[in-house]
Amino acid sequence: MRSPQDQPIIFVIDDDPSIRSTLADLLQSVGLEARVFKSPQEFLKSTRPDVPGCLVLDVRLPGQSGLEFQRTLAGSDVNLPIVFITGHGDIPMSVRAMKAGAVEFLTKPFHDQELLDAVHAAIERDRERRADTRLVAELKARFVALTPRETDVLTEVVSGRLNKQIAADLALSEATVKLHRGQIMRKMRAASLPELVRMADRLGISRRKS
Repeated sequence: MRSPQDQPIIFVIDDDPSIRSTLADLLQSVGLEARVFKSPQEFLKSTRPDVPGCLVLDVRLPGQSGLEFQRTLAGSDVNLPIVFITGHGDIPMSVRAMKAGAVEFLTKPFHDQELLDAVHAAIERDRERRADTRLVAELKARFVALTPRETDVLTEVVSGRLNKQIAADLALSEATVKLHRGQIMRKMRAASLPELVRMADRLGISRRKS
């Protein structure tokens, strides 16, 4: 059973009250919490808990369209995956939406299960993004615990340099390099060199050029 902090919320934005009600009933029928809004502006003014979720977004809305709102969100701190719904879609429109990161683009009328499948896929994508964000934050915390010399050695190690090469590059003894390597592995909680390399890649640590 998931904790309350992991219970997803689906945000529905559609200017048609009957559509909002129908979608909310459908989502709630399978145990999902749905919150409905008549416009992107109303959604942005709302309080959004820090839990997994997604947006079910109509393409045609008064004022800012769903596609325009997608671009707005791309430059904001709202990272919710989007499932588009529309009664007036075409292929170029769906291609634009998908290229910009939408999970699905459904044309009305669609089957209930199509929407539910898309929503579940979007929730899973959001869970993965959130887990990835937590992992990177944890790696950063481990990395800042390294000393400046350990950071230098780390850059050399993940660049594939041998201990004797690192020793020569940094004017250290091989024994000191081995000591630093052990400390780095311990502080980064890396079980192997390949794992340490993957961690460095996730942190964007530039490798030393040969």
